Amino acid sequence: MIRVLLADDQQLIRAGLRALVDAEPDLTVVGEAATGLEAVVRTLDLLPDVVLMDIRMPGLDGLEATRRIVADPRAAGVHVVVVTTFELDEYVGEAIRNGASGFLVKDTEPAELLRAVRVAAAGEALLSPTVTRRLLERVARATRDAPPLPGLGDLTAREREVVVLVGEGLSNEEIGERLFLSPLTVKTHVLRASAKLGARDRAQLVVAAYESGLVRPGWVD
Repeated sequence: MIRVLLADDQQLIRAGLRALVDAEPDLTVVGEAATGLEAVVRTLDLLPDVVLMDIRMPGLDGLEATRRIVADPRAAGVHVVVVTTFELDEYVGEAIRNGASGFLVKDTEPAELLRAVRVAAAGEALLSPTVTRRLLERVARATRDAPPLPGLGDLTAREREVVVLVGEGLSNEEIGERLFLSPLTVKTHVLRASAKLGARDRAQLVVAAYESGLVRPGWVD
């Protein structure tokens, strides 16, 4: 059973999310929070598998709440998915830098949101397609002349291949088919590459793929 905590300052939104999540046989809502600070406190108390986090909440916002949760060793197994009405580049970038495992806008289809919960709980990462495209285009522009990313030289040739394909948005299964590897072997390469590049999860590894120059969309080397 995947345990979910809902953090949103609007009770109606929380009620809708609770009904959606609790209707699934493998998901359950274990708590709610109406402020960012409450989200931090309740997360560290309940240690859910996934937190669905709003950005704009009274007092402490969802971005800072995410940072505090991720920074606490007690929450090492907690994955935060930011769900907001605001699809702004600076919010996306900060959410990922603060350790969010996913970023979805509130007009996301219910099935996609539920998939995001399951993906995040499995230790993967998910960004809505339009958010992903805009974020990575921004990262590419910002890092065109950036210095080499620390840890890049420590990657093996196979790990580089895997990081490139992660950066292109492929799943472990798809990467395995491309490289003739098992999904478990791909996952091992992803974990090792993430550790070397200082990426907490797959979302940060995607950004690292662009920051390192391994993936360069829209412009020539």
